[in-house]
Amino acid sequence: MKKLKYSLAAVISLFALSMAAQETYQDTKMIGNELNGTARYVGMGGAMEALGADVSTIGSNPAGIGLFRNNQVSVSGGFVAQSGETTSPKYGRLGMKIKGDKTNASFDQIGFVYVTRTNRNSYLNVGFNYHKSRNFDQILTAGNSLTTPSYINGLPISASQNKLSALKFPYATKYNWNGVDANYEKEMSPIKDANGKQIGMDYLNGTEYLFGQYQKGYIGEYDFNVSGNIKDRIFLGVTIGLHDVHYNSNSYYTENLERNVFSESWESLRITGIGVDFKLGAIFRPIAESPFRVGVYMNTPVLYDLSLKGDNDISMNGNRGHTAPANYDYKIYTPWKFGVSLGHTIGKSLALGATYEYADYSRIDNRVNENDYYDSSSSDLNMNNNTRAMLKGVSTLKLGVEYKPVKDFSLRLGYNYLSPMFKKDAYRDGSIESYGSMFATSTDYTNWDSTNRFTFGLGYNYKKFFFDAAFQYSQTNGDFYPFMSYYPDQKDKKYKLPGGGTNYQAYAADFNVANATSVSFKRSQVLFTIGYRF
Repeated sequence: MKKLKYSLAAVISLFALSMAAQETYQDTKMIGNELNGTARYVGMGGAMEALGADVSTIGSNPAGIGLFRNNQVSVSGGFVAQSGETTSPKYGRLGMKIKGDKTNASFDQIGFVYVTRTNRNSYLNVGFNYHKSRNFDQILTAGNSLTTPSYINGLPISASQNKLSALKFPYATKYNWNGVDANYEKEMSPIKDANGKQIGMDYLNGTEYLFGQYQKGYIGEYDFNVSGNIKDRIFLGVTIGLHDVHYNSNSYYTENLERNVFSESWESLRITGIGVDFKLGAIFRPIAESPFRVGVYMNTPVLYDLSLKGDNDISMNGNRGHTAPANYDYKIYTPWKFGVSLGHTIGKSLALGATYEYADYSRIDNRVNENDYYDSSSSDLNMNNNTRAMLKGVSTLKLGVEYKPVKDFSLRLGYNYLSPMFKKDAYRDGSIESYGSMFATSTDYTNWDSTNRFTFGLGYNYKKFFFDAAFQYSQTNGDFYPFMSYYPDQKDKKYKLPGGGTNYQAYAADFNVANATSVSFKRSQVLFTIGYRF
């Protein structure tokens, strides 16, 4: 169980207030690529890292560009649509309207490859490709009861977001007392001891909550590649990638408290910035003249330099609390990624591909800007320790097949699987001694499970032109929490477990447990590519 020990945490960071670092759950938005690119690549589930000869492999195994024998230019776009969500969610007496679109047009890819023959069996190719590596468009809603079925001394154990702030207040430091806490503090009456010293805040127990969020934006990736081959048997490539981040989110949270009092919270969040990485790869034929190929590759961490702007407003009993917006710059370094791929063709009618990738997401490096002449940074050790505890290694499996019943027409099928990044008991810890906690403007988090993607595609060649279409369906289930659950420290002599003491009401009052709400992200994509070979 997650615990907050009721003791004043020591402030161990010596960084200046102008510096900042990021928080584990927000970091996850910057890692992991979605399945996107050309319609051929998507239609085969992305399993082309050994087959090559598709411009989308430039962003995973750059050696794939070395298999091109003709110059090529292509452009891709389409639509993405979310299903299974509503823009008018309700729970109990609570309801809201979300200003967001469940269907959006998307420009997904544009690129070219230029081929140069160096001798009879060798080529030196250069390529460029832009693709949308992340599409943030998503509506997320959740509603649930805040009263658990557990009772102590006949009283239900109830929870609320403002109660969370009340529990944190007596032990707050400048690092774990954030904008959400500060706004609730303004709206709640102080509690004083017999000497008139403020020791906490009043709170009202919540009975139910409703949450709604609309995310939008993207990460655009610009890849520049040089690749070639040796005697048409060994293919080598290197890619430099530039990443352009545009993330926006607006969310609304409301609770029905006892005595029919409502509390409301609004958050707006914007993350922008750039990143850079390198990709290295090779493809080789174990048997000369054989169509069977093996691909290996590695992608360095993406070195992100980001800016965050967050804002939070809270309303209770008609009164509104507002603190200064959170504005800060920070860096995060994503983990290394490694992959191995197999590819095989049978005649000119069948192609088979399989790829496995691995990245240890727990190795994200949260970094604090030093604000010096060199724009240097250092690791946020406390937040990094939290990341190690909450995230884990992620495996990606890609399978794809292409069949040509006639010369110029292709049918494609693919499957793409992404294992969970969150550990089973992961949670967003608002008590960490870190600037990532201090600058937080929300408390919610979602532990997403594995992602399954199913794809289908068609292709047609007409002279030097080619036309491809693909359909992709993806689904990810998860558990949503409005805030971290807090439990009293059982080692504190003042509190006793039920059956072992007398101060049950005090013990019950200090519980603040938010149960999981099942959520699901279902998305469909229709993608078209038009290209020209010359």
